[in-house]
Amino acid sequence: MLSSTAHDVAPFEAELRAAFGAPLAQAPVRALQFARGAAQAAGREEAFERALAAARLLLVQGADPETVAAALVSQSIPGKDLDMEAIEGAFGAELAGLLKGLARAGRIESLNATGTDVEQLRKMLLAIAEDVRVVLIKLAERVVYLRSLTKSEEAVRRAAGIQTLELFAPLANRLGVSDLKWELEDFAFRYTEPELYKRIAQLLDEKRSEREAYIQRVIELLQRELKQMGIPTTIQGRPKHIYSIWRKMRGKNVAFENLYDIRAVRVIVRNVRECYTVLGVVHDLWTPIEGEFDDYIANPKTNRYQSLHTAVLGPEGKTLEVQIRTEEMHQHSEHGVAAHWRYKEGRRADKAFDAKIAWLRQVLAWKSEVLDAEVPGKAKRGLFEDTIYVLTPQGRVVDLPAGSTPIDFAYHVHTDLGHRCRGAKVDGQMVPLDYKLANAQRVEIMAAKEARPSRDWLAKDQGYLASPRAMAKVRAWFRHEDFEKDVATGRAALDKELHRLGAMNQPHEAIAAACGYPKLEEFLAALGRGEISSRQVEIAVRGEAPAQPSTPLPASHPLPQKASSGVLVLGVNNIATMIAKCCKPVPPDPIVGFVTRTRGVMVHRADCANVTGLGEEQRERLMPAEWGKTGDEAPFSADVEVVAIDRQGLLRDITEAIARERINVTAMNTLSRGAHAFMRFTVQVASAEAIGRVLRQVKDVPGVDTARRL
Repeated sequence: MLSSTAHDVAPFEAELRAAFGAPLAQAPVRALQFARGAAQAAGREEAFERALAAARLLLVQGADPETVAAALVSQSIPGKDLDMEAIEGAFGAELAGLLKGLARAGRIESLNATGTDVEQLRKMLLAIAEDVRVVLIKLAERVVYLRSLTKSEEAVRRAAGIQTLELFAPLANRLGVSDLKWELEDFAFRYTEPELYKRIAQLLDEKRSEREAYIQRVIELLQRELKQMGIPTTIQGRPKHIYSIWRKMRGKNVAFENLYDIRAVRVIVRNVRECYTVLGVVHDLWTPIEGEFDDYIANPKTNRYQSLHTAVLGPEGKTLEVQIRTEEMHQHSEHGVAAHWRYKEGRRADKAFDAKIAWLRQVLAWKSEVLDAEVPGKAKRGLFEDTIYVLTPQGRVVDLPAGSTPIDFAYHVHTDLGHRCRGAKVDGQMVPLDYKLANAQRVEIMAAKEARPSRDWLAKDQGYLASPRAMAKVRAWFRHEDFEKDVATGRAALDKELHRLGAMNQPHEAIAAACGYPKLEEFLAALGRGEISSRQVEIAVRGEAPAQPSTPLPASHPLPQKASSGVLVLGVNNIATMIAKCCKPVPPDPIVGFVTRTRGVMVHRADCANVTGLGEEQRERLMPAEWGKTGDEAPFSADVEVVAIDRQGLLRDITEAIARERINVTAMNTLSRGAHAFMRFTVQVASAEAIGRVLRQVKDVPGVDTARRL
C-alpha cells in the first residue's frame, strides 16, 4: 500500500464521483487506480502525490474526466515508460492522444532557458497541444511544481520563477484560468524577488484581520441597503495577490498605503440596470474619489471586459474599491472569451491569433457544457490548422504554413540555404524533400556547396513547396539564372556579328547605347533572347539613322493616331513608340520622347534620370510627347517597392491587397534582410491613379513600413 497517499485516494475518488456522476467518473477513477499501482511498483510515491494535486486543481477548474485522468497518468508514470498502445486499449484513443500531446508539450519547457523568443514559445505550446486540455494540464502541473520548491536551493527557485513569469503565467492569463494565473505569479514573484515579496506579505499580514473585519462590515451594510431596495446580490471581498499589488505599486509609483484597492469588494447582480442602481447606492453611502471611476459596461476594455469600478472613502474614512457586474459579466471575466492577455501584456493585436484564443477560452467552460453533451468535433481538431512550428538544430522556433516541407524550412532560415538544400533530417532521421513537417519537429538541412534549386520544386503537383515566400525565392533564382545564360548567349551572338562585320574593335557599350540600352548586360540579355536582330546590331555598328519623314506635317494635319503604347509624339506621325523600362511612365505622368537609332521613340517620364542626365548633343533627340486615350484595354507596367517587418503570411497579405484593386502582378522579387523584407512588384495598371490606390491598400497591411512607386 502507498502509506503516504492512501489517505488521499478515497476522498478524491468521492470528489470525482460527485463532480462527474457515476458513468463519467469511471475513466478518472480507473486512471487513479492505474496510476497509483504503477507509481507504487516504481517507487514513485512523490510523483503520485503531485499527480493528485494537479488533478484536484483541474477538477476545480471544471476540467472534463479525460483531462483529470490524463493528469493522473502523466504525472505518475514517466513518458518513456508509457505503452501508448496499451493505454489506448485500456482507456481509449482520447486519453492516449492527451498523453501524446503532453509528451510533445514537455519539450517546450527545456527550450525556454536557451533565450528562444517567448512569444513564439507560447504560440508553439498551444499549437503542439492539439487539444487545449493539454495546456491546462501543463499549467496545473506547473503550479504543483512551484509549490514543491519552497525548500529548494535559491538558484532552482529563481530559474523556475523566471520561466514561470515569462511563459506559464502569461499563458494562463491568455487562457483565462484566473486561479492558476494568480498562484503562478505569486510563487514566481516569491522566488525571483524574495525580499520584495516578504515586505509586501508583511504589510498585508499586519492589517489582515483588521482588513477582513472591515470588509465584513462593508458587506453587511451594503447587503442591508440593497435588500431594502429589493435587489438580490452576491457580495464578496476581492482577494488581493502579492504580485498584483507589487505591479500596481510600481505602475502607479505609489506606496502600499495609497493603493485604493487593498480593501475591495465585488457586487454581483442580475442585470445591467441593477449595476447602475448599486453604483448610485454606493455613491450615496460614501464619497467617491475623483478620477477613480471607470464604466467598463458602457465602454468595455479592448478585451471586452465589462464591469463598473469605483473607489470611495468608505466607513471610517478608509479607501475602498467596489466592482459591480452581472453574473454573466463575472463568468466572462473569469472564464470568458475576452483576449485578456493582450490588455495585460501590452502586445500588439494579432486578430487571427486572438480569434483562436477566444475559441479556446470558450472551451474552458467544460463543466456546464461538455458534461451535458459530447465534445464537438472542432475541439478535437488542431488549434492552428494553418500554421506549424518546428525547431532548428539550435532550438530556434520557426513558424511555417501547414503542409510545409524541409525545403520551405530551408528557405525560411536563409535564402542561400534553400538554394543549396539537397536533403534533410527530421528528429535525426533522413526524410525526402517532399516530407510534410509536423509541429515540434527538429529539422536539419543537408546542403550542397553550390546553389542549384530544381525546377520540379515549382510544380504544385509535386508537393515540394507550400510557402509562397519560398516559391518566390526559387522563381527569383531561375530568373537570375536565365538572365546569366541569356547574357552569355547574347555575348556570343554579338561577337559573331561583329566578326562578320569586321568590327571586332567596336566598343560593346556604344553598340548597346545605340540600340537604346543604357546597360550592356541588359542589351546582351535581350540579344540572347532574340529581342534584337542582327540587322539592328549592324545599324548600330555602322551608325545608320532611321528613316525620317520626307516632308513636314502641314499645320492643318490632324493629330496622329494613338501608337501601340498609347503615346502621341507631337509633330511626327506613325512612328513606333516604346515605354522606357527604366522609369515606366503611366498616364498622366509628364512624358518626353527620345529618338533612338534603331527602335523608334523611347518614352520616358520627364523627370527620369536617364533624360535629365543627357548630354547637350543627345538632348537634340528629345521630342515632346503626351498621352493619347489609353483606356483600360492598354495597361502599363509600373514597379512598386514595399518594405515591411518580415513575418509568416506577409507576401500573401500584400498580394491579396493588390488583387483587391483587380491589378495584375506580372513579376515580383523578395529579399529578407534581418527583421525586414524588401519586395518589388511589377504591376499592370491603366493610370497613376490606379498605382495610388494599390499603394494605399498595401500600406494598410499589418507590418508594412513603406510602399512607394519606383
